[in-house]
Amino acid sequence: MITFDQILVYLVILFIFISLYWDLIRPGFTFILGVSVLGVFQVLSPKEVLAGMANEQIMVILLLLVIGDTFRQTSVLDILFDGVFKETKTYKGFISKMFLIIAPLSAFLNNTPLVALMMPYAHTWSKKNKVSISKLLIPLSYAAILGGCITLIGTSTNLIVNGLVVDQKIVHELPELNMFDFFWVGFPMLIIGFVYILLFGNKLLPNRENVIETFESHQREYIVETQIKAGSPLNGKTITEAKLRNLEGLYLFRIIRNDRYLMAEPNETILREKDVLMFTGDTAAISNIVQKNPSIEIPSVGMFTKKDKTDIIEIVVSHNSSMINKTLKEENFRAKYDATAIAIHRNGERLSGKIGLVNLKAGDTILLLAGADFKNLMNVTKDFYTISRPRELNKLGNFRTSLLIGGTILVILLAALKITSLFMGLVVFISVLVAAGITTPKKISRNIDYQLGIVIVMALALGHAMIKTNVAENFAQILIQVFEPFGNVGLLIGIYLITSLLAAFVTNVAAVAIIFPISLTLASDLNLPFLPFILVVSFAAAANFMTPIGYQTNIMVYGPGGYKFRDYLKIGTPLTIIYMIVTITILSIFYL
Repeated sequence: MITFDQILVYLVILFIFISLYWDLIRPGFTFILGVSVLGVFQVLSPKEVLAGMANEQIMVILLLLVIGDTFRQTSVLDILFDGVFKETKTYKGFISKMFLIIAPLSAFLNNTPLVALMMPYAHTWSKKNKVSISKLLIPLSYAAILGGCITLIGTSTNLIVNGLVVDQKIVHELPELNMFDFFWVGFPMLIIGFVYILLFGNKLLPNRENVIETFESHQREYIVETQIKAGSPLNGKTITEAKLRNLEGLYLFRIIRNDRYLMAEPNETILREKDVLMFTGDTAAISNIVQKNPSIEIPSVGMFTKKDKTDIIEIVVSHNSSMINKTLKEENFRAKYDATAIAIHRNGERLSGKIGLVNLKAGDTILLLAGADFKNLMNVTKDFYTISRPRELNKLGNFRTSLLIGGTILVILLAALKITSLFMGLVVFISVLVAAGITTPKKISRNIDYQLGIVIVMALALGHAMIKTNVAENFAQILIQVFEPFGNVGLLIGIYLITSLLAAFVTNVAAVAIIFPISLTLASDLNLPFLPFILVVSFAAAANFMTPIGYQTNIMVYGPGGYKFRDYLKIGTPLTIIYMIVTITILSIFYL
């Protein structure tokens, strides 16, 4: 008979699904609310809710993110990229080199900063060689994902699974996950994935331009807010008379007057002073309207037009940005970063209203008019990444460069050989980086992803509640009934499919938190080896190619690549199926 505690756990899981899928509340707060309900009704004790705080793997994840962002803020990887891609002329050559560099680095460094560093290079190379950027950015994301699945520390998903293993180790006597337990599936799939992209990527990936030669004037549908100046000669004229209908690269689609929306009828709508004009248009056209047109202005620009040095820069909102679901006005963006937004582009959706009042989403691309201080201020934030041009480099010099690279390799090597724990190695190494002036305590505090830490702690508590109330047992029995007729391989396939779908359409952290205890219980009930049922959850959640929301690097390239949701399904679904087949085959041969 179903108990009250079980009903609460089911309701909390349902709430987490709904909130994350429709982006109702930020992930961290979603998990806090869900687990708090379990705490209030004493399904979990305060000690059980907070037990994850003592989980070493959570700190390992956060410290690895600090190391990754330290690389991002220095010149080390930029110098490498400069040398590797400098003479590359062909599409296949660029893709090959990108995989060769990004995938191995992703096996040992957090892949989010790697993709952030690589995007400006892909952007510049695409312009120079007249190749659509949409042919490059999904392969970049996939290279990072495939590389990250090779080792325990290559992706936070693997480390979260390891955290769950540690959490349940005493109860189930689980095997310890080692650095290269993921290698036997991850490395073959890296090779297969690379060949797949090389052979089919150019055919399956979109080419948003009608003619490649017109790439420089390629129209990206930004929403631009302008205003008719006081005393402008446009006052009293129609749109046609004002010559605003056929501006090169811009299209006037709406007028806002006294907070009322007016249709932009070419020969009927009479323009007035202070009218707000909403355009769609390309980057170059927007730059021209800021700098050259004497009759209209961008209201949010203000003092920036008077500065000696301003730049037009594109940024993309990161997946864990504090700006998500907030407006630029609420963020006080202009004062905070010495830059003002003059346009916003959200793929597949035409935004309306004033730019400063648009609620931002992960993957939004924002066009900025940036002042001289922007270059320094942007290097200390994780809220967004630049995509249109490289940032200012923080050059370290030979000694500190060697220390950063050599120290990272040494820490990983010592952990792999079990000479010291990865946690202690990272703590000591980061202390050395501070002493050497490579980073600072202030930068470290900014680089720690506190929201991710909260999500993982709450996810561990949810997993514990599922096992404690036998909810995991109930789900496991359903899976056994459905998939056991197909044998042990069928059970692995069932776990993989469910985890992969949840990760693709909710989040990989939620998928791992919910499916891990179910997979663990299933293996325990059938007296099967635990390791394949642990690894299958990790691979299914981490190797996510089908949707932009399935993995953080996918959402990072979504807006800048001009992609549609269907683009990920088209190229990512076959790769996901191939990954599942390879994973199940290898795990079955090795462990079952």
